[in-house]
Amino acid sequence: MKSLWNDQDAAQFKTDLEQRVYTSRLLGRDTSLVLHGGGNTSVKLTEPNLFGEPVDLLYVKGSGWDLASIEAVGFAPVRMEHLLRLSLLPELSDSQMANELRVATIRADAPAPSVEAILHAILPHKFVDHTHSDALASIIDLPSARDRLTEIYGDRVVVVPYVMPGFALSRVCAEIFPKLVTKNTIGLVLLKHGIFSFGATAKESYDRMIELVDLAESYLQRHNAWQITYQKSSSSAAQVRSDIASLRSEIAKVAGKPMILSLHDETKFLAFAQRKDLDVIATRGPVTPDHVIRTKRIPLLGRNVQQYAQAYRDYFDTMASRSQRSLQMLDPAPRIVLDPELGMISVGKSADEAAVAGELYEHTIDVMSRATVLDAWEPVTPEEAFDVEYWELEQAKLGKAGSSKPLMGEVALVTGAGSGIGKACAEELRQRGAAVVALDINPAIVSQSNKKSFLGIQCDIADETALETALETAARRFGGLDIMILNAGIFPSTKRIEDLDLATWHRTMRVNLDANLSLLRLAHPLLRLAPNGGRIVINASKNVPAPGPGQAAYSTSKSALTQLARVAALEWGKDKIRVNVVHPNAVFDTGLWTPEVLQQRAASYGLSVDDYKRNNVLGAEVTSRIVASVIVELCGPTFCATTGAQIPIDGGNDRVI
Repeated sequence: MKSLWNDQDAAQFKTDLEQRVYTSRLLGRDTSLVLHGGGNTSVKLTEPNLFGEPVDLLYVKGSGWDLASIEAVGFAPVRMEHLLRLSLLPELSDSQMANELRVATIRADAPAPSVEAILHAILPHKFVDHTHSDALASIIDLPSARDRLTEIYGDRVVVVPYVMPGFALSRVCAEIFPKLVTKNTIGLVLLKHGIFSFGATAKESYDRMIELVDLAESYLQRHNAWQITYQKSSSSAAQVRSDIASLRSEIAKVAGKPMILSLHDETKFLAFAQRKDLDVIATRGPVTPDHVIRTKRIPLLGRNVQQYAQAYRDYFDTMASRSQRSLQMLDPAPRIVLDPELGMISVGKSADEAAVAGELYEHTIDVMSRATVLDAWEPVTPEEAFDVEYWELEQAKLGKAGSSKPLMGEVALVTGAGSGIGKACAEELRQRGAAVVALDINPAIVSQSNKKSFLGIQCDIADETALETALETAARRFGGLDIMILNAGIFPSTKRIEDLDLATWHRTMRVNLDANLSLLRLAHPLLRLAPNGGRIVINASKNVPAPGPGQAAYSTSKSALTQLARVAALEWGKDKIRVNVVHPNAVFDTGLWTPEVLQQRAASYGLSVDDYKRNNVLGAEVTSRIVASVIVELCGPTFCATTGAQIPIDGGNDRVI
């Protein structure tokens, strides 16, 4: 474990709170210490109140902030006196504790203090750091954990038995720590949970964390349990999209909503999924109780989703009866799937959730693999995991959660997504919660967005092999396909029929018609598995109902595409796939319309550019965003009973009307 401290960088952070920010970010940068909002840090300060009176405060990491990017405003200032008095109470529910922490926070706009604020307060040091180190996790979930920790640290750490996070943990630490602390103590280890370090300065506390974790890593290295070699395993088949989409369909049934699935089939994941003892090691529980919220207690082994869901319901019924609380059951769908042929599949209500579950479980694989070199793997019990998963604070979050976005958990593919209407569709779909696969011939599509919910693929839609690869990539990244927007096309230069060459004709048909036929055919097996039914919207043209001179190839290709859509609507209705068509016109905020071209076309009609843009019955300017809004709305629940429709988006064209 290497320190990331840099004197030159640290010098930019002047105050104690700023130093707290700096070292917190250092911890957050190392995913073997802190992952996805885990861990917390604090600093104790004395500041004057409004009346000039000194007040002792604990600035502790606030809820919702990530240590890797935390700022000073991400720390909640809480009155120390109140925290210390709370620590003396014989009992306090966690909801009461959360309320007391909020009441004792002196800034109205501060985030909610960490639930471990009381624990930070009782540790008699100015700076306190807390992480969920992978190295420590490989040791503290062993039945021999105490002996090994004594061997590694001696009296340099106080070891506390597992207690669920919250007030109970703070109370136990308040009792144990003063009895066991020595002049050599620089840390606190919570079995099956994590590690604390502390010091008089931010650097001292940070350095001690690095030192303690490095000692654990060195211990693992000495016992050949640090560098795990994963044997080469046979990879999943070249084409697995149908298998993944089928699995996604089953998971959606038990979840009661569409879900995102992300495939991880690298050597590590395949090797772990093929372990002979997988049914033992992977079904004992998570690395820390924090993980159970996002990965569930155990993964699904294989693909029998219904069996897993029933086992989860039985588990819930048993544990809920024991707890004697009124609880709202979470959906019984797995968040991790381990399959010997596929590897690991992470599951979430969104692409972000699926990514988080996957990253957490990748660390779980490393920790389990190291731990089993040393000893048996014994994490939190089913009862302990249930108490965290159905923690009253988590239940309160469920009660406050608003309705999800209408397309949350769904996967949409958009062709020609690099500009104009296609780009606007991709953005609109993401705004409504969908994960988007964006195809475009321009290589810039790959870096168009860095969001987890966006997958840009350079693709010539006239290349059927490229289309097949794109669909395979989409299924591996997001699990399947629910929505398809066929938007890409070409608009050849104006040629009257007597001047129209076959090369222009064939190229127009190949891109505007043939490519879409290929994509429809290849995508059908995925769309028919869409949990809410597949949806297709085809971007045709005003030239279908009202063709113009000089565009025989374009008008014919779009008319044929419209007819193809009508047949698809007839044939695929039994598969619950809706197929609709839009006919935009005069959409000028696309790459086809430069200011020079607009000026020329407007002048040819004797109009200003603004009047030319609004040359329709409504006098409305039709933009890519307006067209995209209509297209995406067609994919939502409002039009659940509509298929085979053709909708003009042209401000009203007298020739069409």
